[in-house]
Amino acid sequence: MGEVYESGCMSKKIKIWESDSGTLQSSSETKEFTQGILEWMPSGAKIAAVYKRKSDDSSPSIAFFERNGLERSSFRIGEPEDATESFETLKWNSASDLLAGVVSCKTYDAIRVWFFSNNHWYLKQEIRYPREAGVTVMWDPTKPLQLICWTLSGQVSVRNYMWVTAVMEDSTAFVIDNSKILVTPLSLSLMPPPTYLFSLSFSSAVRDIAYYSRNSKNCLAVFLSDGNLSFVEFPAPNTWEDLEGKDFIVEISDCNTALGSFVHLLWLDAHSLLCVSAYGSSHNKCLSSGAYETELHGSYLQEVEVVCHEDHVSDQVTCSGFKASVAFQTLLESPVLALAWNPSKRDSAFVEFEGGKVLGYASRSGIMESRISDDSVCFPSTCPWVRVAQVDASGVHKPLICGLDDMGRLYINGKNLCNNCSSFSFYSELANEVVTHLIILTKQDFLFIVDTKDVLQGDVALGNVYFVIDGRRRDEENMSYVNIWERGAKVIGVLNGDEAAVVLQTMRGNLECIYPRKLVLSSITNVLAQQRFKDALNLVRRHRIDFNVIVDLYGWQAFLQSAVEFVEQVNNLNHVTEFVCAMKNEDVTETLYKKFSFSKKGDKVFEVKDRCSNKVSSVLLAIREALEEHIPESPSRELCILTTLARSDPPAIEESLLRIKSVRELELLNSSDDIRKKSCPSAEEALKHLLWLLDSDAVFEAALGLYDLNLAAIVALNSQRDPKEFLPYLQELEKMPESLMHFKIDIKLQRFDSALRNIVSAGDAYFPDCMNLIKKNPQLFPLGLQLITDPEKKQAVLEAWADHLIDEKRFEDAATTYLCCCKLEKASKAYRECGDWSGVLRVGALMKLGKDEILKLAYELCEEVNALGKPAEAAKIALEYCRDISGGISLLINAREWEEALRVAFLHTTDDRISVVKSSALECASGLVSEFKESIEKVGKYLTRYLAVRQRRLLLAAKLKSEERSVVDLDDDTASEASSNLSGMSAYTLGTRRGSAASVSSSTATSRARDLRRQRKSGKIRAGSAGEEMALVDHLKGMRMTEGGKRELKSLLICLVTVGEMESAQKLQQTAENFQVSQVAAVELAHDTVSSENVDEEVYCFERYAQKTRSTARDSDDFSWMLKVFISP
Repeated sequence: MGEVYESGCMSKKIKIWESDSGTLQSSSETKEFTQGILEWMPSGAKIAAVYKRKSDDSSPSIAFFERNGLERSSFRIGEPEDATESFETLKWNSASDLLAGVVSCKTYDAIRVWFFSNNHWYLKQEIRYPREAGVTVMWDPTKPLQLICWTLSGQVSVRNYMWVTAVMEDSTAFVIDNSKILVTPLSLSLMPPPTYLFSLSFSSAVRDIAYYSRNSKNCLAVFLSDGNLSFVEFPAPNTWEDLEGKDFIVEISDCNTALGSFVHLLWLDAHSLLCVSAYGSSHNKCLSSGAYETELHGSYLQEVEVVCHEDHVSDQVTCSGFKASVAFQTLLESPVLALAWNPSKRDSAFVEFEGGKVLGYASRSGIMESRISDDSVCFPSTCPWVRVAQVDASGVHKPLICGLDDMGRLYINGKNLCNNCSSFSFYSELANEVVTHLIILTKQDFLFIVDTKDVLQGDVALGNVYFVIDGRRRDEENMSYVNIWERGAKVIGVLNGDEAAVVLQTMRGNLECIYPRKLVLSSITNVLAQQRFKDALNLVRRHRIDFNVIVDLYGWQAFLQSAVEFVEQVNNLNHVTEFVCAMKNEDVTETLYKKFSFSKKGDKVFEVKDRCSNKVSSVLLAIREALEEHIPESPSRELCILTTLARSDPPAIEESLLRIKSVRELELLNSSDDIRKKSCPSAEEALKHLLWLLDSDAVFEAALGLYDLNLAAIVALNSQRDPKEFLPYLQELEKMPESLMHFKIDIKLQRFDSALRNIVSAGDAYFPDCMNLIKKNPQLFPLGLQLITDPEKKQAVLEAWADHLIDEKRFEDAATTYLCCCKLEKASKAYRECGDWSGVLRVGALMKLGKDEILKLAYELCEEVNALGKPAEAAKIALEYCRDISGGISLLINAREWEEALRVAFLHTTDDRISVVKSSALECASGLVSEFKESIEKVGKYLTRYLAVRQRRLLLAAKLKSEERSVVDLDDDTASEASSNLSGMSAYTLGTRRGSAASVSSSTATSRARDLRRQRKSGKIRAGSAGEEMALVDHLKGMRMTEGGKRELKSLLICLVTVGEMESAQKLQQTAENFQVSQVAAVELAHDTVSSENVDEEVYCFERYAQKTRSTARDSDDFSWMLKVFISP
């Protein structure tokens, strides 16, 4: 890179050579470069140089050249009237985004820092030094925002800059550009800088600003590079549109004291400023306030009183008449990093010192107050960016101090919330400065919307757990963040209230406004809490939110009360129609927006119980009533009402057609003066609207259902049907009698109840059609019996109904129906099919059968009932109808009705019959004793097996715990070995017993079936399986004696005692008691060991449990089957 003089002139050009070969690569055009000042951008993209324009003899310009020698852009260092003499140095920072230079003027030297954004160079800082100081600058090679300045006298200053958003709390942007401030209210227009709504011009470059916008007062304080203060008072924001394109010259304020060099600036109230001011520096001599002598040195925290001597005009900008004076001063012992206004306490602020310590400042006290222990805040690291939000903590307003350090760690009241934050802001639903959401943009370019209530309650995970999104979480539907498409964008502000917008600035300088769904839904919730339905509907339409949110947020029952207010506020029938069409029977807060948490406002109690559980029909009915009662008649209103009818669930098509029919009748009257006719749409328009909302076939069928053939024809024509399809059908209907026409239409529409009424009213000639209709639709039988009065026809209907019941296998109902129509033979067959032998014999008596026929029928029934597994009932038939005593006793024995069998045997005193009962009872008792003994052995084996499995599992768990291993870490060999060891202890190879707990007490087929069902339900017990332990417990529980078994066992004991077999009875009872005691004790022992982590053989001893059960359970209902006479002491 070199400079070359052209012959005969002072112009130069820039030449660029290859560093390796020395070959000339490119050269620039010839220009008047001054003093050979060249600075190559560290990124290598541009070369900065200073030159004078040929047409301009005043201030020089800085030009930027590409590596190919072409000039990319340039800008003038100062205004044409500036007395800039020369340019000393030019330096890029390490990030290549800031350019610093030392400019020599007539009376001072100035350090200026420029920034490039959106194709425009902004002068962001100007620091003035005396000419004799000989100031020089350089950027820190590793810290891009650290500027090092030193003078010839040896004074070294290190300035750490930070980017502060130009957007204030009320979304007004103040962009500093040299001696101008570009003002843009983003709530009115999203104009990216360098465009603006209006501008403010000052006497010198702007160094710092502070904005006040509270209590209907909007003020701006500006600290200038010459040390002066300027103040501006703005009119109400709703009048700012009239200021578009204007430039206001702002005068400096009157000040008779030294102000120093301001580092931080903050409004405490409308007439008081809090600032940090430095005294004693060499550059203070160039400040206008330096003319006032002062002996102050160091940094001071001072409060400046501001007074305006001019009356402010409400719709104008006040730029003069201000006076400033220092009211209080406090010497600072350590550097101040940030000032933040405290919204929760009047005229107070927070001051952050180096190291993160935060103290409070009270206005007009001049001192800082240490915060009390409950509210004390100390950030773990220094946070250059500090903001304070006022939040609602259970009805009490508290400050939430947020600090962001250079590493991206965001702290809330001293606690770490996020470790990768790049920028943050606050959002408030209302205009009362209470912050409801925290806006966080991470370095991953994810925007998080965090509810301040979650932060206060600690629901949000701290650190990177919540705010770092990996690839797996990114694929999931996560509503807690928004993916920002512009890499490196920053949050510069928000639009509070109903706007619910976040303003982002991209790396290239453009502004982007996004509307996070969470903020929009929160705004809608707040608007509905205030019952501003029009604003809520506009928000829903603008952001394409489901309209059901308006109804579902506070419950559709609550909306019914506000339907009238909703219609009156909206006052736009097109919007109401759009709302009606969107209604659906679901709560979208639980389905579509279930990922969002809706803060239900507790001050609005809307819970109303309604009989109707249909949301759509109830809401649309309320809307329809509100339209009819509070909106004047008009064609639009009628169409909206038709929409509410068509969108009901189910659609009220017939009611809609009746309204259209009434309009049609008015049109046929040809009364043009009729007021109602003028207030309604034409019938054709209304019908087309209805057909647009509904299926044309459904509307045509509904028109037929009104039995209005003309209306049906009009519907068919407007639905673009082929006349060849519907005209012949309508003409055929028109020729029929009225009842028959109604019947045909009802059949087509499948309205069978109405069809039956119409065909019955048509006369006796159509009775076959009536019977066919009833047979095809059996649900019509009750209505048919009610409508048909002729006895013979009624009998035919009853018989047909009974035949239908036979086809459906409902034999008992069919038998009763046959009796009603005196069809006794069919009734007898129906009773026989359902196994009701009593009903068969009753009908046989009605049929007046002879004795031989009744006897024959009784024998047949006895065999059939016994074959069905009902020997007790078969015995009753044999004894009462067949007079077969021996057969009856045999059947009672098979039914295990021992007492009844013995009673019948004693009734017909025959020794052989009594001996049969006795022998059968002894045989059954002997079999039961054997089964009980076998069951006792199996209880013991199953219990032993369970205890072994339980003990082994506990030992294995203790071993794993001692080795600090989990069951998942076991290898396949270990698991296989454990399974083999457990399998070696199996006791299931002994076979299964013939009966279960039911078969112990009853060996009937019914008890065996119950046993098989229980085995199938329980499943097999596999040795070594994971469920073996609990399967053994369930099997032990399944061996208990059933209630039927206990009843049969007690009957058998009484029978044995009656026939004198006391020893057999006592043996049977003792054996059964031993089994039941064993089973109950085993179940209790297993239940106690399931929850125990140590199986002690002495504590969990089976004999102890059996003894306890025997002594305590004998008087319980479970042992009520025992005979007291045989109970052992």
